[in-house]
Amino acid sequence: MLIVRAGTIHPVKIQSANRPSKSPPIKPIVVFVSGRGTNLQALLNAAEAERWEQELAAKVVAVVSSSADADALGVARAHHVPVHILVPEQFGSRAAFDEALARTVERYAPVMIVLAGFMRVLTPAFVRRYVGRMINIHPSLLPSFPGLNTHQRALDAGVRVHGATVHFVSEDVDAGPIIAQAAVAVHANDDKVSLGARVLQQEHRLLPYAVRQVLEGRVLFSERRALVVGIERDELALLAS
Repeated sequence: MLIVRAGTIHPVKIQSANRPSKSPPIKPIVVFVSGRGTNLQALLNAAEAERWEQELAAKVVAVVSSSADADALGVARAHHVPVHILVPEQFGSRAAFDEALARTVERYAPVMIVLAGFMRVLTPAFVRRYVGRMINIHPSLLPSFPGLNTHQRALDAGVRVHGATVHFVSEDVDAGPIIAQAAVAVHANDDKVSLGARVLQQEHRLLPYAVRQVLEGRVLFSERRALVVGIERDELALLAS
């Protein structure tokens, strides 16, 4: 992975996907969750089916949940991934929660943190600590409809297409450089439930695909706009069939 600032490319230590005769160190991935865990399931399924550990030297090594009741915890345990539960209400402030979160993350020295349905706004200090290494999936075609209740807002706005976005995390909520997007048509008889279900199907395609592009160095972090290298830009736009 490369981080680009003010036109200068700075390497981040991620080993090449071309494996030498001796196995390279594993690139650790930590996933943050809060709810059902369907995107976590999609990510773990893809990692197993595509042999990420063997082919990319990459592995999901831990899952951190902001809820003790999240179904995502069961998903992680079923895949033998260590879990950590940090409930925000048990901390005196956002800063205290984020500091505990950082201490947990640092145990794994991740090359990437994936926010897969993580329902917490991270402090700017936390984001700066992991700039260029943290990505999020959001249920809209950003920059349209950042924040919550995206499917109803899309219907209320009368848009013809809706979808999901994977982006690098920035200090501003849902505003970081876009990595990849998936789009679905909005049907005349859609409500927020039916539209949300179709978007979620595309999220399950999009998140593992986008994570892989970053791991393989095809999409590079830049503070203003993600840089695309060795892949056509339209390959980062997935359309529902």
